Amino acid sequence: MTNLPRNIRPNLAGDHPEVHATALIDPSAQIIGNVKVEKDVFIGPLAVIRADERGSDGRVKPIVIGEEVNIQDGVIIHSHGGATVSIGPRTSIAHGVAIHGPCSIGEDCFLAMRSTIYSATLESNVWLGMGAMVMRTNIETHTYVPAGSIIKSSVDVWGLRLVSSREEQYMKDVLEAANLLRKEYFKMYGMVKVTG
Repeated sequence: MTNLPRNIRPNLAGDHPEVHATALIDPSAQIIGNVKVEKDVFIGPLAVIRADERGSDGRVKPIVIGEEVNIQDGVIIHSHGGATVSIGPRTSIAHGVAIHGPCSIGEDCFLAMRSTIYSATLESNVWLGMGAMVMRTNIETHTYVPAGSIIKSSVDVWGLRLVSSREEQYMKDVLEAANLLRKEYFKMYGMVKVTG
């Protein structure tokens, strides 16, 4: 663990990040503490993923980034002491998103630029529009949250529509672009031999 880059470091409790060898983390991103980064993850410039607040038991709960998650520039992920954050596979988190746990984000979600999630759950295939905020509530699978929305209770969720097939395709295209970037950066840096 002592050979990790300076931007991937332990927290004060001594928890070290666990980063899969196929994950690409920009040198300007900060990965601190009890963070688990699974395979084929892309973490862009100036992102901060910080698991360092201890709970009442003195331990830091993990932030878990699932396979093929796309985390773009300036994203911040943190959590209250004793709380976890989990992000499901193939979720895209766009520029400047803030996620503060406890949070659970399902697979294949899309969080647009400058959106915010605080103490909430997004089930799978949720679209969170630009600048939208979700706090202390649950968003069901395939729900579209429009840009600028403020969702603070189950009442605010009433009337939201489903994600369209066009939006689902956009989500897939964004993820495919991030995966291609990750592979091309790996090639450029000579870190792994990419085939196919």
